[in-house]
Amino acid sequence: MQSYQEFLDLSVGFPQDGFEIIEDELYFHDLNLMEMIETYGTPLRFTYLPIISKKIQQAKLLFQQAIIKNNYRGTYKYCYCTKSSHFKHIVEEALKNEIHLETSSAFDMPMIDALEKKGALSKDMTVICNGFKTYQYKTYIIDMLHDGFKNIIPVLDNKEEFNLYDDEIEMDTPCNLGIRIAAEEQPDSQFYTSRLGIRMEDVIDFYHNKIEDNPNFQVKLLHFFINSGISDTPYYWNELEKYVTLYCKFKKVNPHLDTLDIGGGMPFKDSLVFDFDYEYMINEIVSRIKEICAEHDTMEPDIITEFGKYTVAEASGILYKVLGRKQQNDRERWLMLDGSFITNLPDVWALNQKYILLPVNNWDSEYERVNLGGITCDGQDYYNQEAHMNSVFMPKTRKVQYLGFFNTGAYQEVLSGYGGIHHCLLPSPKHVIIRRNRDETFNFEVFGEEQNSKQVLKILGYTT
Repeated sequence: MQSYQEFLDLSVGFPQDGFEIIEDELYFHDLNLMEMIETYGTPLRFTYLPIISKKIQQAKLLFQQAIIKNNYRGTYKYCYCTKSSHFKHIVEEALKNEIHLETSSAFDMPMIDALEKKGALSKDMTVICNGFKTYQYKTYIIDMLHDGFKNIIPVLDNKEEFNLYDDEIEMDTPCNLGIRIAAEEQPDSQFYTSRLGIRMEDVIDFYHNKIEDNPNFQVKLLHFFINSGISDTPYYWNELEKYVTLYCKFKKVNPHLDTLDIGGGMPFKDSLVFDFDYEYMINEIVSRIKEICAEHDTMEPDIITEFGKYTVAEASGILYKVLGRKQQNDRERWLMLDGSFITNLPDVWALNQKYILLPVNNWDSEYERVNLGGITCDGQDYYNQEAHMNSVFMPKTRKVQYLGFFNTGAYQEVLSGYGGIHHCLLPSPKHVIIRRNRDETFNFEVFGEEQNSKQVLKILGYTT
């Protein structure tokens, strides 16, 4: 019978970029995963920071190439969507690449202030402030504008949001504002229009009634986000055309408008058969925006994107040990892991998200179909289907087996509540951060040890 390695190669083609097999063991971007497991144990979350810079540089290059190819007269800014991962090591790595930031809630603002005081960013940075804003969020924005963060752009999510800015903001130059358009949802959605943003038909009237004659403000940016993400589908192109057309109409009555924020949604590699053509898609977006603007005799806008998952997902993974094997009936074989999908990878449970799953060792063994079980007592704590096939296959062996889920760096730690209380009181796993030294050797740092019982009991109120 075929080995697991032969089976995977015939099924999807392997090895692939970022993965290779050396002496029966898996390496991730030259990282020896078995060596990491032997050093730090499992379950183990790891983040390899250089991938973040690589992804940012890839997108910036592709947008620049598309701008040149299409004789596009606007510029491009890469904003990192902080909510995908707020951790300091993530944001600081992203900031090495001359980017800007997009925020979504109040505590983003003191985080940015702390980074500026440390010297990781300057007050000239563009900060796109999105989201339905609490009073605290709005007051943080106002305070930072007064403190010299002159390129903070509050993006109005509703008409009432403007009132506090109008009352409180006093600057020598007009404050730049954005307006978010309430996007239409996909036909199979449970609702027709996004809960976020201002209705398309109200945008220009709102501007005329509230902002046009106000010398303290100018609307510089129009923002939309298509929930399905960036995809080569009739739905996406139809929505893009609607919002660019609105931009053109708005620009004719508001000369200050010069920027179109097309949001995030650039996909990341979540499968071994992932074949998204970034170069084609970015060129097509730039080309279509230019065409629509030409039809309306309008200068092309500067383009901003807010990539989150794309920026950080492929930098991280989580490694598990198989604790036991269970044959529950004639067909179903379970591998029980020393962690949980619900607590470590909540999108698996909540959104049926798939990630790249690979064994770390025993690649020369035969293969078998299995179900993977988390260690909680919840019936939903399992993984039994891959994005590229209807089953999960692992090496068939009685040896100790380790496996890993890869490209898990977006949202999972935030959603699962780092260092908090987890389902069945499972601890947060150890987390290792990996950098490259100048001589290309690896630098390992333990960001967080595995949570212990004393920490959990304190959170629950049993100890002080």
